[in-house]
Amino acid sequence: MLENRKLAAILVTDIVGFSRLTGADEEGTLARLRTLRNDVVEPAIDVHKGRLVKRTGDGSLIEFRSVVEAVRCAVAIQRAMNERNAGLPQDSRVEFRMGIHLGDVVEEGDGDLMGDGVNIAARLESISDPGAICISEDAYRQVRARLDLSVTDLGTKSLKNISEPLKVYALEVGSPADPPTGEYADTVRNALDKPSIAVLPFTNMSGDADQEYFVDGMAEDILTALSRFEQLFVIARNSSFVYKGSAVDITQVGRDLGVRYVLEGSARRSGDRIRITGQLIDAKTGNHLWAEKFDGVFNDVFALQDKVTAKVVGALEPTIRKAEIERARRKPVEHMAAYDLYLQALPHVYASHSDANLKALELLTKATDIDPDFSPALAHIGWCLVQRATRLWVPFGDDDVGLAVSKARRVLTNESDDAHSIVLGGFVLAMTGTDYLSGLDAVKRAVDINPGSGFVNAMAGCALVFGDELSDGLDLLGRALDLCPKDPNYFGYLTVTAFGHLVAGAPERALELAQRALAMSSGWDSTYWVLITIYAKLERLDDAKNTAEELLRKHPDVTTTRYEQVLPIRSIEARRLVLDSLQSAGVPS
Repeated sequence: MLENRKLAAILVTDIVGFSRLTGADEEGTLARLRTLRNDVVEPAIDVHKGRLVKRTGDGSLIEFRSVVEAVRCAVAIQRAMNERNAGLPQDSRVEFRMGIHLGDVVEEGDGDLMGDGVNIAARLESISDPGAICISEDAYRQVRARLDLSVTDLGTKSLKNISEPLKVYALEVGSPADPPTGEYADTVRNALDKPSIAVLPFTNMSGDADQEYFVDGMAEDILTALSRFEQLFVIARNSSFVYKGSAVDITQVGRDLGVRYVLEGSARRSGDRIRITGQLIDAKTGNHLWAEKFDGVFNDVFALQDKVTAKVVGALEPTIRKAEIERARRKPVEHMAAYDLYLQALPHVYASHSDANLKALELLTKATDIDPDFSPALAHIGWCLVQRATRLWVPFGDDDVGLAVSKARRVLTNESDDAHSIVLGGFVLAMTGTDYLSGLDAVKRAVDINPGSGFVNAMAGCALVFGDELSDGLDLLGRALDLCPKDPNYFGYLTVTAFGHLVAGAPERALELAQRALAMSSGWDSTYWVLITIYAKLERLDDAKNTAEELLRKHPDVTTTRYEQVLPIRSIEARRLVLDSLQSAGVPS
């Protein structure tokens, strides 16, 4: 027996609350576990030269030749799980806890491992927090000079059935380690390397509820200006705006959104007079880094926003030179009344349902009546028209597509450097199938102008996936998912990402994403047709039929003919796959 004794790095994992998850949905949980093993755990083990000794129900026992590789593998798995759990309710998340120890093991004849090395790793796993990694002092000594990790000293712990107390450390997975690899590597590196900030909705100090739209517009415009700077990692509007109307703990916001800094403030408008206040806060400590107020008149609103932006950028990243700040300035709006109407329309645009869509179009049309070349209003009119032309709403107009395309072309021929307008113009051309090449060129240009915008990345990613440029589209959607962790439309980004993986030949990965999207929102028809197609591709016809029945219960008038008219899919093969799948699942023609 002694000749089989050796020193090994052991990683033990299990899933937190696995019994609860299987009790709530046994079939779905087991399917997710199989997918995670195939797509996350086993590939990570292979990359880091580990040996899967055995599976322990919902967990694993893995042997490595070095602690460094064991830690790299554990970090890779936990980061992948953070991405997969983003946006899910807490009680629906699959979370691993892990323990790592370097110690003596004995290898049995069948390859199984026994001994203190295994026992201690298992006990460390049992005291780990969900999503965390506990590591013994013996193992930590091997990695502390090799990997750039943030570590918490948990002190000396008495572990069950282990004779001597052990010094234990917890590795903070969200902190820098080896450069990540895989689907979202660039996004993860950007998030780690750049100063990160969330802009909270500003407080309306006017005493007039009708001015709420204006105050929201102030915060959104400042956020947009900040996201133009490649040196900053800026959380998207729809994620930070979930805190609107709530008393918030800044440090908790920082943890929720994964940012170092939070900008909060207020705006007060009285007639043509405006006052904007802002304060920049270190989200880890709660300390105020900068605070100031700015007074002006409505016609100078952009100058005030530029001052706020410049102050924030200067406080965060001194290397950003004045020339770069100047480059980010927008052209002034000639007619402030048009801008005011545009701000009023935005909440209705983002609501994405039929009544709100009509209200948004009414306000945006008034804005373009005042200023026919106002690109943001033109672009959002196009987006609203595409929404109602491609959703299963009651048709509103005979030529929604034609009107949307005309607005998009006007935006793209204007001499505008507004990335939001450009990406929407390109999105309209791609989603209507009118001019894929021009549309995809436009969304790429928008990303070049404003690579830090979650909205720009999301719209561009959707256009590229449907425009059959899958690799680039999935990369942008991966970045958008990272920038928009609390976006109310997160489920939509997941759905398009799922479709992209399906067409790219990864139906199991697509299934997991689509199921997450459906769990977040059961009312969006696109998730159903994507799921039906995935099930058909996997030859799970009963599941495809059940999903089709649910779609028909929610949208009784849906037909394959209607989808044939509205699906924005450029690939003839992919389009045929969807329509054939819908028909075979029982959606009437």
